[in-house]
Amino acid sequence: MEQRNTDTAGRAAGIDTSRPHPARMYDWFLGGKDNYPVDEELGRRLVAFAPAIPVMARMNRAFMHRATRWVAGQGVRQFLDIGTGIPTEPNLHQVAQEVLPDARVVYCDNDPIVLAHAEALLHGTAEGAVDYVQADARDTEAILERAGKVLDLDRPVALSLIALLHFLGDDDGAYELVERLKAALAPGSWLIMSHLTPDFHPEEAAQKVRDMYRAGGLTLELRGRERFARFFEGLEPAAPGIVAAEEWHPELGEPVPGQEDVHSGAYVAVARKA
Repeated sequence: MEQRNTDTAGRAAGIDTSRPHPARMYDWFLGGKDNYPVDEELGRRLVAFAPAIPVMARMNRAFMHRATRWVAGQGVRQFLDIGTGIPTEPNLHQVAQEVLPDARVVYCDNDPIVLAHAEALLHGTAEGAVDYVQADARDTEAILERAGKVLDLDRPVALSLIALLHFLGDDDGAYELVERLKAALAPGSWLIMSHLTPDFHPEEAAQKVRDMYRAGGLTLELRGRERFARFFEGLEPAAPGIVAAEEWHPELGEPVPGQEDVHSGAYVAVARKA
């Protein structure tokens, strides 16, 4: 396999352990060890308030597996995953290359701890290619320029934005960055997205979670269905359209233990650029 790592050499320093980070908190929710006390502290406060959060995180990840498997089944051989997070197997490239061994995948994240573990992302099939880009999601120009060294952006790409956009407010340019990425994709490309929403929980509970993130120095922008749908303007949603994470083609994967008593709290969709 072609293994590239254009950003990792000698740059794994600079991890900020004074404030929590979404990627490290997600790792903690999933039972990982690549997090710090500040991440665990906020994670424990959130789980004390909403014990289902770890199951919800696994349900979100299970959607990513199913959507990747489905899009690869449509013949898409290129994937750009922004907001990668800390590697947890099976990762996106493993799922895609199980379907299409020659799939090419570029991961992108901005947390140095993800960079420190990027080597774990670079092991796949001999026929395929995997790369990692260290960049902020809002720096779309840099992401596309570096991703273009591995991906042919004149051909269809599956853009994966899993549990990312709810950490960017409208004022942070969440919609604008998605529009820039969509514009750069060739016809036949797909957008895969999951996003936390307040629609399935009492507003008081949603506000409490927002406040807890804000107290940790993090933005949490819970968008309702209409605001989530805006990200897909100009695209053709695949069936079943915009649904809760657990409702998107459950037959393509295994149920998450405990999910029968939990709502994912997330909208998801997969849509094609004509």
